Amino acid sequence: MLFHKKFYLFLITLFAILLGISFFQNKDNKKSPPNSQPKNIQADGRMKVKYPEDYTIVIVGDSMTEKLGNSDEIRSYLKNYYPNKTFEILNYGFGSTNILSVQKRLEEETFFGRAFRPILNIDFDLILIESFGNNPLSEFPLDVGLNKQNETLDKIIETLKKESPSSRIVFVATISPNKNLYGKGQVDLTPEVREKWADERIAYIKNHIKYANDHQILLINIFEKSQDENGNGKLDYLSSVDYIHPSPNGVYFISEQIAKFISENNILTP
Repeated sequence: MLFHKKFYLFLITLFAILLGISFFQNKDNKKSPPNSQPKNIQADGRMKVKYPEDYTIVIVGDSMTEKLGNSDEIRSYLKNYYPNKTFEILNYGFGSTNILSVQKRLEEETFFGRAFRPILNIDFDLILIESFGNNPLSEFPLDVGLNKQNETLDKIIETLKKESPSSRIVFVATISPNKNLYGKGQVDLTPEVREKWADERIAYIKNHIKYANDHQILLINIFEKSQDENGNGKLDYLSSVDYIHPSPNGVYFISEQIAKFISENNILTP
């Protein structure tokens, strides 16, 4: 009788051990499924990193794009249009950078809080190029700066078409500045100077729009949709801390407009 009790106890202990091993193995498998990591593939004539999601989107911009963070809001809105697809969204929004910095982001490893691999080393389906209007080329007279913006965009587009010909390119004109409050809380300006700052930034955003239209590049025109009846950026979309960056509602608005545009223009296959 004692032998049977010990034998049964042994079997129960053994079963518990095997069950525990199985539990942790399954847990590990759920954490790291075999196809969850990016891999190197041959694409567009060069080795690139391929993410396991159905679609990879790269967003390039300044702090207006940086504020979109991990782009969870964009991903959530995209799910409404693409319920059976998954998305990897890579945010290359670097604060306090202008359009002249984009070429380096395309071709070289860059560092902004962490290392970012060259965009051209990624097998992406779509790249969104934000207007960088809030970081104008103020070291130049306005006409010279706008010409440099155009020349820089020429090189960016040429490079993308050459190195990632299978990818789509879409421009994004970001939320409109508010001439009455631009920078309030961050910089102490007279009303005249505040309006002048806003006008300069608006000029660069409008030039981004014009470039897209002149070169038949698809454009997500958040700029115009975010304006009130006086042509100012709507305060609901702007941070009350600095009246420059998007508020939480602004982030949702930008994200919704991006997802809606992608779907309505069939940028990606459902």
